[in-house]
Amino acid sequence: MSNVVSLDFEKLDGLVPVVTVDHESGECLMQAFMNRQAWELTLSKRYAHYYSRTHHRIWKKGESSGHVQRVVEIWVDCDEDAVLLRVEQKGGAACHTGYRSCFHRILTDDGLEIRGERVFDPKEVYDSQE
Repeated sequence: MSNVVSLDFEKLDGLVPVVTVDHESGECLMQAFMNRQAWELTLSKRYAHYYSRTHHRIWKKGESSGHVQRVVEIWVDCDEDAVLLRVEQKGGAACHTGYRSCFHRILTDDGLEIRGERVFDPKEVYDSQE
């Protein structure tokens, strides 16, 4: 499948931005980056893999929390330098803060307002793994 499209990893120093949405509702779950290795893993495993700019490593979404993303469709933009993943979000939460979506805050006239409920407590999930 990867020979069908050749993503342009050069524009952002080896990375491409990835927007991930729920395949049924279209809800935007998160935005992240992939390097070539994360792209190849996503294609071959059909589970979302990303590149962490903070930790400088590949990570399978949900490797710590169990909230994995099974890839349903992969869309590539016209310039082949951005990806849209349509996924089945397992476990109900995509955000490491415990919310379903990383976009759980809305800017109002009064500031940022949180929308939605936490699906899990990140301290219980991530602190227990140290």
